[in-house]
Amino acid sequence: MTLAAGAGAVQAQFQTAYDLSEKLELGVKSGLLTDLHGVMIAHGDRVVFEHFFEGRDFAWADDLGTVQFERDTLHDLRSVTKSITSLLYGIALGMGKVPSPDAPLLDAFPDYADLKKDPQRAAWTISNALNMTMGTEWNEDLPYSDPRNSEIMMENAPDRYRFILDRPIIEQPGVRWHYNGGCTALLGHLISAGTGQDLEVFAKEQLFEPLGISQFQWMRGSDGVPSPASGLRLTAEGLTRVGQMVAAGGRWNERQIVSQKWLETYMAPQVRTAFGSHYSNSWYWQEHFVPAANRAFPVISGAGNGGQRLFVVPALDIVVTIFCGAYNRPDQWITPLLVLDRMALPNLEKL
Repeated sequence: MTLAAGAGAVQAQFQTAYDLSEKLELGVKSGLLTDLHGVMIAHGDRVVFEHFFEGRDFAWADDLGTVQFERDTLHDLRSVTKSITSLLYGIALGMGKVPSPDAPLLDAFPDYADLKKDPQRAAWTISNALNMTMGTEWNEDLPYSDPRNSEIMMENAPDRYRFILDRPIIEQPGVRWHYNGGCTALLGHLISAGTGQDLEVFAKEQLFEPLGISQFQWMRGSDGVPSPASGLRLTAEGLTRVGQMVAAGGRWNERQIVSQKWLETYMAPQVRTAFGSHYSNSWYWQEHFVPAANRAFPVISGAGNGGQRLFVVPALDIVVTIFCGAYNRPDQWITPLLVLDRMALPNLEKL
């Protein structure tokens, strides 16, 4: 049984690609959709729509200039990488290579056993890292060019893991979601330590190659380790395939890549974020209205700086990939939500 079937899947069809292409073009020309780089939509195992634009782009801080985007153009995922890292943790968990989410977090970091003297830190579980509920001080609201940004401080720290684990505790762990890329850095270390492989190598062997993804790049931090929180670059086609696999309950070409049991945890919200949606094991969860059905459906997603989005609607077996270039802008969330809610989902025919 697929994840979609388990969620009560219904049949859905898209209208002609021309209708949506015209809407996107008009949205860009009018200034409604700012810095849109591309949209790809899949239904089941087929890509049913794709449309790309030209725009300025970056690979982290490296200015790539003006790029004509296509389905096979590499693009920063930024924090969508966190959701991919969660998939990799789920794969490693199924292989018995990493501790379970309810296992004590610090037991997986024996070099920092001194931190267990603090009962709140000793009570941390891996789930607290997966759900960003460690209760520690962490500030990524500052620009990433600011050395006071916690992720930049982590990059500059002599020991990034001690820096993450030793941050001041400002509230009861496990209670409130607080955005923290350091949590995902911890997960990346768990995967590498448990599998004995570099995170990029493990991803290539266990996720990308099985999905037929040959184009990817994983940017590395100052310590030479692939950044589990923001370093992955994929094509629209590659990221869409990841979404299709998730919608299919972890299967691709008759192979179970990620266990359905792990993927189903994404459909069970664990904590509410600061901006209203829910969060579960490094994936966002929110209901979105589908006009053709006159009802809302759960949508799980990965979200990244600049407007990068991977939306998966399991009940409809729909995947929407959106790439944008609105990096570090406070309104970066507007374009992807307009594309999903005003254009992609309304373009579904009657269900």
